Amino acid sequence: MCRNIRTLFNFDPPATELEIRDASLQFVRKLSGFNVPSQANQAAFERAVEEVAASARALIQSLVTSAEPRHREVEAAKAKARNLARFGPPQAD
Repeated sequence: MCRNIRTLFNFDPPATELEIRDASLQFVRKLSGFNVPSQANQAAFERAVEEVAASARALIQSLVTSAEPRHREVEAAKAKARNLARFGPPQAD
């Protein structure tokens, strides 16, 4: 899985259009193997990003849960704590 693709469902505030597009872009980059497509592939690449974003948006809007929404700040703090436990404190240069 791409490290930059994050869970977007059940957050307060909800995922933004930019977050959905960024995740879609990362997904298409992973599938295609292109970080930046050539001019010959640019149109197909952008079309794929838009189609994946539309599918992701439809999926997120149609999902239901009885769980309380997660808060971005709390989840970010948890991730930071996991990273600290895994990698230790930042090294001084």
